[in-house]
Amino acid sequence: MIYLGPAGVPLTASDKSTIGGVRRVAELGLNAMEVEFVRGVSMGREMARKVGIEARKLGVRLSVHCPYFVNLCSVEKVKLEASKRRILDSADRAHAMGADLVVFHPGFYGKLTPQQALEAVVEACTDLRKRMEKARMEEVCLGLETMGKQKTFGTLEEILTVSREVEGCVPVVDWAHLYARSAGEVKWGEVFERVRHLKHLHTHFTGVEFRVVGPGKGNEDHHLEMPAGKPPFEPLGEEILKRKVDITIISESPALERDSLLMREFFEKRGVRF
Repeated sequence: MIYLGPAGVPLTASDKSTIGGVRRVAELGLNAMEVEFVRGVSMGREMARKVGIEARKLGVRLSVHCPYFVNLCSVEKVKLEASKRRILDSADRAHAMGADLVVFHPGFYGKLTPQQALEAVVEACTDLRKRMEKARMEEVCLGLETMGKQKTFGTLEEILTVSREVEGCVPVVDWAHLYARSAGEVKWGEVFERVRHLKHLHTHFTGVEFRVVGPGKGNEDHHLEMPAGKPPFEPLGEEILKRKVDITIISESPALERDSLLMREFFEKRGVRF
């Protein structure tokens, strides 16, 4: 199954609430939406429950994006605990709405070596999973996103390592971030080989501008609309079809739902029905 939809409420929604966004997603013929808590978790549990009811009624698959202010590599206990609380609050709302995934940016290396950062993220995620199990929301997975800058924790290898070591953690592949971090290269097939053990793969897609900072190294600058072709969508789409991947692709493009509709058009031309 292929799920397509925007990161947040569609730009064309007349009702800018989350429920209004879910309804607009369904009206457009899309079937996924990532609920964005990027500035903070302001939605209450009851509203989250209502969002989930509406999404199930309309056949829209939900995921949640945690606030950006997360750093599981922080050596400051207060900041680390605040980061965990933001993730746990997001997971709580995801649980209430029936979403099975909370996505987050793991953090920054700072003064830590990559190995030290990896150990810190593994330790933090282990603690988060214990707290989630105690709160009986263990069905919600922690989705660690691949990141697009050299200073951020989040190479594909790092994310996969955490996912192997901590049960309940899964990789979230941001294709634009992989493209930017490697200065313009994504080996689509190799990525899918690395994640073929997953029953369902959650991903983000957008065009992206980046700056080259070294041989094979880049830093994400800003998002572009999909037609910019940076990265191109066609090789990704063809690989998905060839491998029959069960996947969600969330559009983080400045055009949001318009690029989701371009993705749907790509697949429909090749015989996929939504």
